[in-house]
Amino acid sequence: MTFTEQGVTPDAILQMGLGFWASKTLLSAVELGLFSVLAADPLDEETLRQRLGLHARGAQDFFDALVALGMLARQDGHYTNTPATDQFLDRAKPSYVGGMLEMANARLYPFWGSLTEGLRTGEPQNEAKAGGDLFEALYQEPERLRQFAQAMTGISLGSAHVLAQAFPWQDYQSVVDVGCAQGGVPVQLARAHPHLTGGGFDLPPLQPVFEDYVRTSGLSDRLRFYPGDFFSDPLPSVDVLIMGHILHDWDMPTKQQLIAKAHAVLPDGGALIVYDAIIDDDRRQNAFGLLMSLNMLIETRGGFDYTGADCQAWMREAGFRETRVMPLAGPDSMVVGIK
Repeated sequence: MTFTEQGVTPDAILQMGLGFWASKTLLSAVELGLFSVLAADPLDEETLRQRLGLHARGAQDFFDALVALGMLARQDGHYTNTPATDQFLDRAKPSYVGGMLEMANARLYPFWGSLTEGLRTGEPQNEAKAGGDLFEALYQEPERLRQFAQAMTGISLGSAHVLAQAFPWQDYQSVVDVGCAQGGVPVQLARAHPHLTGGGFDLPPLQPVFEDYVRTSGLSDRLRFYPGDFFSDPLPSVDVLIMGHILHDWDMPTKQQLIAKAHAVLPDGGALIVYDAIIDDDRRQNAFGLLMSLNMLIETRGGFDYTGADCQAWMREAGFRETRVMPLAGPDSMVVGIK
């Protein structure tokens, strides 16, 4: 009896194994600005090809592959964005999340080609292989740093919207996002809750990036930048500290150190909110979180993603009297610790 006679086929295996075809097609479309070009008007194949500066040979297959993948629509020979790509992949819109994809295309895509080596050695497969350091490289190049900060806003925006509604902000007056990057999270919180003040804490090179974003959002009177290194400098003294997509960068002792440092500075009743692509406790469901943990293998020397139960245990060890896990947007969840 063959596998097809048993109702088993290799389709899912082949689709997953060749999934990088679809991924790179989307990443190239973002790199080319295709969705921003189509945001204004539907375009026929030839006009779109010329606007993007593409060779005639692969253009139609490229556009139609994006249609088949659900990233474009086509009617009467004209291509248009889908509602999702129009909202999230047009660079002119504040909801643009393509910064994360731009970074994935420029950096992560080639680095993930060395995953097997990383699994065999336990060593990062990024700039560190040539003696460099991810964060050092980013912070020394203003344009790459700005792109990284925009990427962090893109990946956090959905969770920030949910966080603004899912936490009792009426009981707190001040909040600081630790490792704030561009400032997307405090801006969303301040927009939703006019009584909140605070800002973002990050390394000094990010100050102009943060201040530009906050100024554009009209919130400079309520949000400020706190320059510092969260390993060597004290954290700001506020009611709520947030660490979003931060803890997974570090090994377990460093994770515990940062949680303990937050506990020490918070007032009684204050809160620490940690969010990442929290892995489900049974480690079966959140594939994105598990893949993100492999990404930490690629990108860092000791980082890994973790379960909600893991983070709650670390918080209780640090002295937080109450902890809970709550879902946010997509694969993200938050772990809340109350001092």
